[in-house]
Amino acid sequence: MVKHKISKYLGKDSSQFTKADIVKYISENNIGMVNFRYVGGDGKLKILNFVLNDMDYLDELLTTGERVDGSSLFSHVDAESSDLYVIPRYRTAFVNPFSKEPTVDLLCSFYTEEGKPLPGAPEHVVRNGQKALQRETGMTLEALGELEFYLFSEIDDIYSITPQKGYHESHPFSKWEVIRLECMDTISSIGGKIKYGHAEVGNIIEGNLEMVQHEIEFLPVPIEETADQIVMAKWVIREVAYQYGLHVSFAPKIVVGAAGSGMHIHMRLVKDGKNMLVDDDKLSDTAKKMIGGLLKNARSLCAFGNTVPTSFLRLVPHQEAPTSICWGERNRATLVRVPLGWLGIENMLNDANPDEPDAKNKWISKQTVELRSPDGSAHIYNLLAGIAAAVKFGLKWDGCLEYVEKQYLKANSSDRESFEQLPESCFDCAEALLEDRAVYESDGIFTPFVLEGIAEDLKNFGDQNLGERLSGSGEMVKRLVEDYIHCG
Repeated sequence: MVKHKISKYLGKDSSQFTKADIVKYISENNIGMVNFRYVGGDGKLKILNFVLNDMDYLDELLTTGERVDGSSLFSHVDAESSDLYVIPRYRTAFVNPFSKEPTVDLLCSFYTEEGKPLPGAPEHVVRNGQKALQRETGMTLEALGELEFYLFSEIDDIYSITPQKGYHESHPFSKWEVIRLECMDTISSIGGKIKYGHAEVGNIIEGNLEMVQHEIEFLPVPIEETADQIVMAKWVIREVAYQYGLHVSFAPKIVVGAAGSGMHIHMRLVKDGKNMLVDDDKLSDTAKKMIGGLLKNARSLCAFGNTVPTSFLRLVPHQEAPTSICWGERNRATLVRVPLGWLGIENMLNDANPDEPDAKNKWISKQTVELRSPDGSAHIYNLLAGIAAAVKFGLKWDGCLEYVEKQYLKANSSDRESFEQLPESCFDCAEALLEDRAVYESDGIFTPFVLEGIAEDLKNFGDQNLGERLSGSGEMVKRLVEDYIHCG
């Protein structure tokens, strides 16, 4: 059942990989190349290719890493002292599913000339967030992403799609299930922990094109692994779609009035194998404080999770995407949602299967809390680090429970506009980030220089009052969408 080729061959989980394991697999499986992969300051995946001259060279490569030009990868590195080291993380090793030459790839971390983690490097920032939370609370933040995307193809004249009616449709009424399944299989083969995949609601017909939305959702893992999974999954989805000659887009908005693509983040806090969001089959105070931290810092979290102007074509009133800073249970109109969590429910199995012996749930509680604002443009490492900082803030804040009570939206309530609203532009996100910077700079999670750089990049879009400027101009909206169709 194990799809990860190196894990299957070695008979061990990737979290236990050593250098000797990687050397063993490469030498015994005629691997001729190694790729180093890493995520730059823009949140995008980079690559460095190596031909394996001999086993001594492989040993050296896996031990000492390589140097790269940091000034081309990070805007906050001085060009005069920009050399950086990239050091492989053995647990991330996988067999490249797309390379013609048998190749092993590894994700890397960045280090300075002093051999210290590079401040602001994505993988170090998210690790900082996790460590700071663990030091403060003893709990580990686990998360999963819901990765939504559109596939573009010519209209199928046999089975036409129904606009905005694609949720969980099966082939042939939903198109390109074969691509989604191939993506899921490939992501799993490189170490991704997938929960499920399905067709999403978004069906768009425009001209001779049909655009069909899909979703792949992952299982909760520590946030450092979540970030790696999301960035690698996007790479796989794009590669598979490219092989089929199709465009794929994670953009937050493709067509105004049609469903956009979010990247909802579900999360839980775990301690000693227990989900701390649950207490006596009810939502715990810990969960409510987590929610409070997310809500209190919701505007600034958009600086990490909604990073292009078209993000704010998705975050508009009267659609399923959130705009009001509130929470609710099973309420998709809220910014933070508490989904069904199997709390105190034990009779469903036997009702559906009367002859099945009684069975007790022996697994950790599935209860999560969902943040619904992020989209496919998110810088996933910064976002998860920011979420960790916001959660830590909520758990420490004395007035958090009272605040959370006030931010609750009752089911079927239409009073969303009475709550504080999310930003309406990247410029607004930058302002919110600078206002909340103390939350993110606490315990050194983010450096001041990195936060200021993020804010500057967001302001450089110049998208203040975006909604007013785009009003009534379909051509301007179309150009804006085209500019960011391949964001993230």
